[in-house]
Amino acid sequence: MTVSYKELGLVNTKEMFKHAIEGKFAVPAYNFNNMEQLQAIVTACAESDSPFILQVSNGARNYANSTLLRYMAQGGAEMLKTMNPHLKFALHLDHGDSFELCKACIDAGFSSVMIDASHHSFEENIETTKKVVEYAHAHDVTVEAELGVLAGIEDEVVAEESTYTRPEEVKEFVERTGVDSLAISIGTSHGANKFKPADCTKNSEGVLIPPPLKFDILEEIEKIIPGFPIVLHGASSVLPVYVDMINKFGGKMSDAIGIPEEQLRKAASSAVCKINIDSDGRLAMTGNVRKALAENPGEFDPRKYLAPAREALTSMMIEKNKNVLGSAGQGKKIFG
Repeated sequence: MTVSYKELGLVNTKEMFKHAIEGKFAVPAYNFNNMEQLQAIVTACAESDSPFILQVSNGARNYANSTLLRYMAQGGAEMLKTMNPHLKFALHLDHGDSFELCKACIDAGFSSVMIDASHHSFEENIETTKKVVEYAHAHDVTVEAELGVLAGIEDEVVAEESTYTRPEEVKEFVERTGVDSLAISIGTSHGANKFKPADCTKNSEGVLIPPPLKFDILEEIEKIIPGFPIVLHGASSVLPVYVDMINKFGGKMSDAIGIPEEQLRKAASSAVCKINIDSDGRLAMTGNVRKALAENPGEFDPRKYLAPAREALTSMMIEKNKNVLGSAGQGKKIFG
């Protein structure tokens, strides 16, 4: 059964991105897999009055069940009405790898989709992206594509090495595909191990500092396609507090290094109007679940260990909206 995202109370990303570029902030795109993550995302963005994108990978879609997922998104929209009535969000497919998957999501009520054909040739990427754009735009759904390749692992997305986006290709790609936003590769990476320690430097406190993002590439792209929405994937900061918590309570994570928050703030004040955050959410949840079970080994009620994880995730997202992305307080300006 085909359903429009408008019936579910959702919006596409057009107005969000327009305001983000004008206001020099980035809209958070938070990935979720379960009810507690959904509750945390809605609560955090409602309380900080931040526009947001509820993001689902194909792996998460299969995990949740595509039919149930539709109603979870609708439930999130109804929950949001009780907390912040003017606020809206988009439901977005992250890293769709085929026209068929993008079409299935559009037909199921997604308001935005990403077609990631970046691992194909330039011409194949254009051809596939254009096909998705034509179908999506016929349903008033926005489309994100990707030029360049990010290293790392995220669900089914795996790449050993990064390939930086070539600025000389972006204008032709955008014009020939009609895409609404473009994910670029400037040094971010998927997963929690974004950099090798050997590639980092140490500050005076012995903390590993990763190499800076390629802002020169971003600035060149901005000049070539001024005012066009740019997206950063793999932008979790891999917050040490949660890595340390996981390791303290029985986990085993080494060389977990993310993107420094000050670099994300700089990106958010540019043409980057969407920043994807997945690993930080996973780390916050896992660290707090481990802590709760370690401190209460006899506990078997999932609510008792998922509730503190949900609260930690909510607090983390509010902090990101306020102090990293600059999206807090922007909801009323867009939807009010």
